[in-house]
Amino acid sequence: MNSKEHREPEVRSSQFAVRSPQEDALKRWEQDVLGPALKRAPERQAGFETVSGIPLERVYVPPDPDDPAFAEQLGMPGAFPFTRGVQPTMYRSRFWTMRQYAGFGSAEDTNRRCLYLLQQGQTGLSVAFDLPTQMGYDSDSPLAQGEVGKVGVAISSLRDMEVLFARIPFDKVSTSMTINATAATLLAMYCVLAERQGVPFNKLQGTIQNDILKEYVARGTYIYPPRPSLRLVTDTISWCSRNLPRWNPISVSGYHIREAGANAVQEVAFTIADGLEYVRAAIRAGLGIDEFAPRLSFFFAAHSQILEEIAKFRAARRVWAKLLRARWNASDESCRLRFHCQTGGVTLTAQQPDNNVVRVAYQALAAVLGGAQSLHNNSRDEALALPTVESVTIALRTQQILAHETGVADTVDPLAGSYALEAMTREIETRALSLIERVEGLGGPVAAIEQGFMQDEIAESAYRYQQDVEKGKRVIVGVNRFQEEDRAKLDVLKVDPELGRRRSEELTRFRARRDQPKLQSALAALRRTAQGTDNLMPAILDAVRANATVGEVADALRAEFGEHDRAGSARAAGPGIRS
Repeated sequence: MNSKEHREPEVRSSQFAVRSPQEDALKRWEQDVLGPALKRAPERQAGFETVSGIPLERVYVPPDPDDPAFAEQLGMPGAFPFTRGVQPTMYRSRFWTMRQYAGFGSAEDTNRRCLYLLQQGQTGLSVAFDLPTQMGYDSDSPLAQGEVGKVGVAISSLRDMEVLFARIPFDKVSTSMTINATAATLLAMYCVLAERQGVPFNKLQGTIQNDILKEYVARGTYIYPPRPSLRLVTDTISWCSRNLPRWNPISVSGYHIREAGANAVQEVAFTIADGLEYVRAAIRAGLGIDEFAPRLSFFFAAHSQILEEIAKFRAARRVWAKLLRARWNASDESCRLRFHCQTGGVTLTAQQPDNNVVRVAYQALAAVLGGAQSLHNNSRDEALALPTVESVTIALRTQQILAHETGVADTVDPLAGSYALEAMTREIETRALSLIERVEGLGGPVAAIEQGFMQDEIAESAYRYQQDVEKGKRVIVGVNRFQEEDRAKLDVLKVDPELGRRRSEELTRFRARRDQPKLQSALAALRRTAQGTDNLMPAILDAVRANATVGEVADALRAEFGEHDRAGSARAAGPGIRS
């Protein structure tokens, strides 16, 4: 026979090729995860390339995608276990929210600063409150003397909140409020202002920190004992899940744990342990995991050891996702660990403060390479005082340069696959899980706090770090090496020393205009609610509508819950405490 008669038909090699499971998973990711995300938020431009014209892929995968470790440990961005980020396109669609922390002096002072930052290109608000507001004291309380407006804005009344947010549309700007023991009251004030603006609750976007457990561990702005405080947090989460669908009712905060001296592993472990405790509390309150967990958010620090910080963020996402899936069969939405990041305040130095600009830039780079959803850059002068306008502008410009000039936002998780980074991510994950097991072996975070375990671990870590600095083993430029004679001092922000007196006069006038029977009735109803088991948020809202102050709401709850003293025991505790 002629050889031509026996020639097999030509086929392309891929026509009958068998796709590997990993290739199938990649196709499913493109169809089920990437496609819907692009419809919701198209990428910023049609294509991305370097200045040399080299095209940048959306995401890079290993040469051997059939490696089982790839799917289990890394996977794809926007897909479980979210090691590579919580969104499939990350910053190619939308930059992180640039949310510079602002708050000092009066409501008028802080309003001017917020409006200035928005005009300079900031994309979200972040409000700091003074210590009296955080501790549930009005500006005219004897216990507030000397502290009014010093480390944040002084807010006592609904009128103060009106001034703070003047000319800021609640339906267009997301607002983060760093407030914990009095978080429910400040949230209630924000909601009442929204009512007055005609903005429905389902349009409000923002976050309250509301993480009271870390206050006992690291920061100290608690009021009530841990167990009634946990009830207040849980009531807020429950109320928000049903009334504020776009609001984050808690930001579980590792930042302050790190600021107190924890290392990166402890920051991940203790933060996630606290997060698990809030999940358990919400489930005990009758919520399903997928009703509230998608709106839980987190808050981490970014320090200067860039690879460890990037690995820390990736490990935290993976640990949270795996634990929620294993324990509660949580959905992908619930398993996404979304976090705000702030550069390390404790790393700033009073010596050679201009060096802090460089420190902050590196830390911000670590936050972005680690996949932060929003970012605050500290200012160069914050080891000395609250930042000036000039300093905060440099901090914001640092974020904008990072976003627009460096190219790190143009491909997703660009350091994935680095031998060093992946090894460090695995090590942090392993160590964090071990530490979480120790906390839970003690009965969970509340029991661990009551036994002083977390506090002791952090204190030991802080001591070891400081010893290394003092011995010169760990170099801090300008502090223990490369010192200089004092240069010309920076101009620093000073809060008006007469602010406390003016605030007292304002509050006297505010109180004189109130409907006293209505106010007293609302406060009495709040106390009765605290004595029972009903959700506290509706009663707090009614008290705010009756013009109760932050201090008056806190006092009503103090009367029922008692206070938590520095020795860790409740004093003057009433019948409202429940386990």
